[in-house]
Amino acid sequence: MPPKAYLRSAALALALMTPGLMALAPASALAQGAAAPAATPAGDAGLQAAISKSNAYTALMNRTLRANQSWERYASWVDMKKGPTGKERYITYGLYSLYDVNSEIAAAEQATVREPALPEIDQTIRRYIAAYQALAPLITRAERYYERKDYRDDGAAEGRKLHEQMVPAAKAFLQERATLDQQMRVFKRDLDAKELAAVEAREGKSARWQVRNIMINARAIVDLMPSNESPIVDLKAFDVAVAGYAAAVREMDNFKEREPKGVPFIESQASSWLGKVRDFREKLGKSKGDVRKGAANDANWLITNYNTMVSLADTAVRMAR
Repeated sequence: MPPKAYLRSAALALALMTPGLMALAPASALAQGAAAPAATPAGDAGLQAAISKSNAYTALMNRTLRANQSWERYASWVDMKKGPTGKERYITYGLYSLYDVNSEIAAAEQATVREPALPEIDQTIRRYIAAYQALAPLITRAERYYERKDYRDDGAAEGRKLHEQMVPAAKAFLQERATLDQQMRVFKRDLDAKELAAVEAREGKSARWQVRNIMINARAIVDLMPSNESPIVDLKAFDVAVAGYAAAVREMDNFKEREPKGVPFIESQASSWLGKVRDFREKLGKSKGDVRKGAANDANWLITNYNTMVSLADTAVRMAR
C-alpha cells in the first residue's frame, strides 16, 4: 500500500513595496553599494509600514512552511494513532530536515512591536513562533533518528517516544498556523489592493504592476484550493477566481506587446499555470468539486508550481527595478 496522499501547503507572496523601499532586495545589495532608497512621500508612510510588517510575517510563514511539509511526510507513512513500530513499509521516508529560521523569527518578533498595530495578528505571530519553537527540535531529532535508521537498534522505542511528543506539538503548531493564515489572508487582501493602486499611480501598469497583479490573482485561486481537512472546492467561487487570473494573464500579454522585454522569469510559468488550473477545474467538475476523486495530484502540482511562482515573482520584481 503506497503512503497516504496529502495535499501540500502554499507559500505566501511577499508584497512588492512601493518605489523607494528596498525590502525585497537582498541585504547584500546595499552592502555592495546599491543606491540608497529615495525618500518616500509622507502620505505613503502607513502603507509602507504595513507592507514592511506583512513581509516580515510572510517571510516567517514561508520559511517555516517546511515544518508543515515535514509533518505531512511523516504522517504519510506512520499510523498516527499507534505511532511507529519500526516495520512500516515506507519508514525510510522519515521526515524532511528543517531550515534555519532564526533571522526570520527575529524579524517577525521585531515587527510585532512596530506600527501599524495589528493586535490579533501580532498576538498570533507570537503564539505561532512559540509553537514552532516547541515542535522544531522534535522534528529535527526525529529526522535524524529515521535518517540514521536508529529504529533498527531500539525497536523504534525512541521513535514512539518522539511520536508522543510530536503529535500534540504538531497539533498546536498547525492550529496556530491555520489561524495566522486566515488572519493574514484578510489583511493581505486589503493591503494588496492598496499596494497595486499605489504602484499604478506611480508607474502605470508597469512590469512590477504586472507581477503583483498576477500574484494577487493567483493567490485568490490558491485560497480556494482544497485541503486535507476541506477536500471539496466551491466551484462557483473557484470559477470567479480563475476568470480573474485569466484576465491578469491577458493583461500581462498586452503589456508584452507594448514592452518587448515583457515580464521576465514569470511569463511562461504564469501562462502554463493557467492551463493547469483549467485542467484541474475540468476534473473537479466531474467530481462535483471533490479533489479526492482523481484530482489530488493536480492540486499538489498547482501548489508546488505556485510556490515556484512566488520565488520567480520576487526575482522578476528585482530585475524590473
